[in-house]
Amino acid sequence: MPVETSTMRLLQLGPNLLGFYDGRIPGTRYHSSEPNWLDDGGYALGICSYAVVDGASAVVYDTHLSLAHARIIRRTLEAQGIRDFRVVLSHWHLDHVAGNAVFEDCEIIACEETARLLAQKRAAIEAGTLDGPPGISPLVLPTTTFSGGLELSCGDIGIALRPLDIHSRDGVALFLPSDGTLLAGDTLEDTVTYVDEPERLQDHLAGLDEVATWKFSRILPNHGSPERIANAGYDFGLIDATRMYVEGLLAAAADERLAGLPLRDFLAEPLARGWVTYFGPYEAVHKMNVEKVRSTQQKAAD
Repeated sequence: MPVETSTMRLLQLGPNLLGFYDGRIPGTRYHSSEPNWLDDGGYALGICSYAVVDGASAVVYDTHLSLAHARIIRRTLEAQGIRDFRVVLSHWHLDHVAGNAVFEDCEIIACEETARLLAQKRAAIEAGTLDGPPGISPLVLPTTTFSGGLELSCGDIGIALRPLDIHSRDGVALFLPSDGTLLAGDTLEDTVTYVDEPERLQDHLAGLDEVATWKFSRILPNHGSPERIANAGYDFGLIDATRMYVEGLLAAAADERLAGLPLRDFLAEPLARGWVTYFGPYEAVHKMNVEKVRSTQQKAAD
């Protein structure tokens, strides 16, 4: 396993946008050889936090997998002359908030639902009993909350925070009107979305319909191919691929043949069109997604 964060990659994504990417290295784990949320839900799949920068100011979008990752983000930005930090959380999941304590002296912004969920689950998150180890202790909570959207600025760079109910009911996307970049958090993911709320997939489809009406130049997800993120990013095909996948999961609830398909076959058209890229560890995610949806549908039918 790597020492500390030796595999972290800094991505220059534009004059005012940086990405901090780690993981998605076949055969490599970061935290432990035993099952754990950090490796299996984050590092193995690859994860990127972002920073909007202008002059001495930065807005950090998610604090990454661990305190060590967050320290690298902060040190890197400080070395570039950044002194004014704010954090925006895309949603409450652990691989996006684990480094909050490194920014405890800064404003941490989240939607009201993210703040509520983190406060509700704080004791279990800190103890490592919510999704298993490692615990995040201390878990630093948001200091500023909002409902609906929120307009911010980073130096002269305008930022729009937009609620988006996909993957998690508390999703917040970050949009940069200056160049049309959409930082999507976990609302969109390559190869496939990670189903955390199987009972709410119809709501997530409505969220996908909404984001498909937005105008943007590129999508940069937190979980995706580092090569795609570092170059042109993703386009509307990522939305289409996610919609087709969610619709397929709902159909698989009553279709044994469809439920048994490997990911390559289940997502054949989006892969063939290049909307998403195949990455082997998502086979396990897909299998888990199918099991969750089928179990949820069965319970609803009983």
